[in-house]
Amino acid sequence: MGGQAVRWTAEQVMALAPDVASRRAGSKLSAPGPWTEAGSGGGAVWGLCKGSGSKPYQTVVDLDGGQGIGYKCSCPSRKFPCKHALGLLLLWAGDEAAVAEQGEPPQWAEGWLSGRRQRAEKKAGRSPGGEAASGGGRSAGRAGGETGARDGGEGAAGAEAAEGEEGDARSRAEAARRRAEQRAARITAGAEELEQRLADLLRGGLAGTEQSGYAPWEEMAARMVDAQAPGLANRIRELGAVPGSGAGWPERLLEECALLHLLARGWMRADELPGPLAETVRSRVGLTVEAAELLADEQGLVRDEWLVLAQSDTDEGRLTARRIWLHGRATGRPALLLSFGVGGRPPELALPVGATLDAELAYYPGASPLRAALGERHDAPLLGFRPPGHSIPQALDAYAGALRDDPWLEGWPCVLRDVIPVPPSDSGPSGGSAGPQRGVGGRAGGGTGGSTASRPGGGSGEGWQLAAADEETALPVAPGTGTAALWRLLAISGDGPVTVFGECGHRGFSPYTAWSEGKAVPL
Repeated sequence: MGGQAVRWTAEQVMALAPDVASRRAGSKLSAPGPWTEAGSGGGAVWGLCKGSGSKPYQTVVDLDGGQGIGYKCSCPSRKFPCKHALGLLLLWAGDEAAVAEQGEPPQWAEGWLSGRRQRAEKKAGRSPGGEAASGGGRSAGRAGGETGARDGGEGAAGAEAAEGEEGDARSRAEAARRRAEQRAARITAGAEELEQRLADLLRGGLAGTEQSGYAPWEEMAARMVDAQAPGLANRIRELGAVPGSGAGWPERLLEECALLHLLARGWMRADELPGPLAETVRSRVGLTVEAAELLADEQGLVRDEWLVLAQSDTDEGRLTARRIWLHGRATGRPALLLSFGVGGRPPELALPVGATLDAELAYYPGASPLRAALGERHDAPLLGFRPPGHSIPQALDAYAGALRDDPWLEGWPCVLRDVIPVPPSDSGPSGGSAGPQRGVGGRAGGGTGGSTASRPGGGSGEGWQLAAADEETALPVAPGTGTAALWRLLAISGDGPVTVFGECGHRGFSPYTAWSEGKAVPL
């Protein structure tokens, strides 16, 4: 475990909050008043917070437990982190006297911290008892002749056991191979059925889909679930929301149907594709590689100082999906960490925006590797740096290259340098006018498309642009971007052009984080 981490900023702490209400409640607990026995050290922060009951809440935060930030609080809240953990971190970030450096945590905090870190070590295959067991075997090997026969018997038994384990391993591998073949056959049958349904849809015309409603799409998605192709099912469900979604919906529906057709055909001819592209098709269909399998390949691990660019949570039915974007300081590579929470609870993995962590990543296979699994962390998060940015033409080139390798890509992470947000000429803080849908790379102030939008009702982000400060180019902001975030970005740019991180896609640019005076500001 590394040394004491550099104290975070309040913005970095607030980025961990699961919702707006938690941010407000945590801010109220960021003063020393309700806290006693607060301290920090050894990669952890702890304290007792006075609540409504007779006993204070025991709150502890593990900053460096080998498996991401962890939280423990005796309060009944089901949010992670709860308001007490947020308040404690805010107090630690802003008041060194109130949360001073101490040698060891109290017993109530040490018990949870040591248990969590031991589990992380076992998960990483670094069991503390490994050397002791090995030493015991060597001692037994040095025993006298009186025990030689017994040792020989045990050796034979061990050889037989090893052979049995090897046979079991072969049986498991053969069973896994048969299961994989059976699933591939089901997916192929599902892809063939999907092709027929798409042909029937186009033969009958797209106009009728607005009257038929969502039921046919849900029924088609259910068939893909039965075929064990969740990736196809998810894309079909998204298609069901396109009819009647606003001007230009038939064109968008046709585009998405074409991409779905391309994915189905790609699966059925995956053996003829280049290896990386075939891996991309498999992952888009729904076949994934276990993170443990990726991390077990030491040659595939990429160690770097990873800057946390942004964190975003989205509701995906019964799941909460959390996306964390990273940038490697030495490699310059982007990475995306994807985790899920079930039953309304946020995912456990959370990283402070703007911080850096010395860690190992393993990329999932694909033509343009982006998603990665987080491996061993070699130190607690430290204060980060302003990432190097790109010009708008460079950002478009990067997106075009990624789209060439993965035609189903929705967006590609990019840092823009020296840009200025430009609101629509007739907008105010409460809204904006309709803007271009696919006009990426136009002239500043101009617009490169009609008034079609990808979402119904106009509103957020439409008509806004990010204009280059030193050239006549601009990117439209993607529809769906909150106007509050855009006006915040406009305020940050009051002192001059800014550096902005976001995703560049066919709908425009979605900004997530800006840098002001060297500090990351989540939007």
